[in-house]
Amino acid sequence: MERLETNAAVVLLGPRQVGKTTLARGIDWPAGMVYLDLERPADRRRLDDADAYLRAQSPRLVILDEVHRAPELFPVLRGVIDDNRRAGHRYGQFLLLGSASLDLMSLSSESLAGRVAHVDLPGVTIDEAAEVGLAPDEVWLRGGFPDSLLAPSDRTSLQWRTDLVRTYLEREIPFFAPRIPSETLRRLWTMTAHTSGGLLNASRLAAGIGVSGPTVERYLDLLTDLGLVRRLPSWQANIGKRMTKAPKILVRDSGLAHALLEIPDLHALLGHPAAGPSYESFVVENLIAAAGADWQPYHFRTATGDEIDLVLVRGGHPEIAVEIKRSTAPSPGSGLRRAMELLRPRQVYLVHPDTGRDPYRSHRVTVIGLSALIGEFRRGA
Repeated sequence: MERLETNAAVVLLGPRQVGKTTLARGIDWPAGMVYLDLERPADRRRLDDADAYLRAQSPRLVILDEVHRAPELFPVLRGVIDDNRRAGHRYGQFLLLGSASLDLMSLSSESLAGRVAHVDLPGVTIDEAAEVGLAPDEVWLRGGFPDSLLAPSDRTSLQWRTDLVRTYLEREIPFFAPRIPSETLRRLWTMTAHTSGGLLNASRLAAGIGVSGPTVERYLDLLTDLGLVRRLPSWQANIGKRMTKAPKILVRDSGLAHALLEIPDLHALLGHPAAGPSYESFVVENLIAAAGADWQPYHFRTATGDEIDLVLVRGGHPEIAVEIKRSTAPSPGSGLRRAMELLRPRQVYLVHPDTGRDPYRSHRVTVIGLSALIGEFRRGA
């Protein structure tokens, strides 16, 4: 795992932090750090005089978890950071963790401009899970939260994820949007899990939960802000063909999707109608995490149905295209080949579950296992 490095005074990690073991993943913590959970009354009381307390901690790293619950701290942080900088302590003063990226970015941008670096911490990917002996299908079933992955049994893992879903619906979401009915949002989230990886059809979702299309869009905005779903936009190219403009909608954590669908184990998952869409979403999230922030992710689909599941764009150019097949012997279909001719990416991959087979070329497409492709992306494919 890579070390988190930055020259900013503040690092803000978000939004997927409900599960405190994510704190320790992949980060080298300095000795003597101070950790405060702002949901704990005892830790909140330490900040009754926040200015004095935070100044007294310098030069130690101070971690403020669930910082979105104390927005009044941001103006205080600015003064402390600037004084620490003048004293020679310029970098790595604070690490802020929170559950909603847009709220955190808005607050930090207003008060900490030029002092903060934002990091969206994804779930555990399959190459990271392999370091502790977990197979890719285990990660697909259980998702990327460490407590779910490391649970002693599938049953315990599912219970943890079910409790997390309930936590979001009963505590996190009412904090940010108290007027949204939690049961309505659960139904929307569950419907999204059934079709994860499919094109967004807000009117169909609206009919399913009995609200208007604009209301569905507003609810999806909230789920996106909380890091629970992803809108994968359509890449619009000037190719003289009509293209689908709708984004794809994905549940970002496969384990939460399976909890919403009440899928208890891998056997049940493989026989479930949502297995294919779930696997596509799982692969997309792993590849986006492995590719890094230099790439912008899209999908590509023409009006006639020729499509590519994931297009990675850099500098305004679609350089990498990925088609996903849950098959041990996949081959590039005619739709993929036609989409390739239209898009003309530098590299095209057909990714499949790990079989131990070496990558090979077919119709100018590299057919490759998921772990091997993640390795290529980590190396800067």
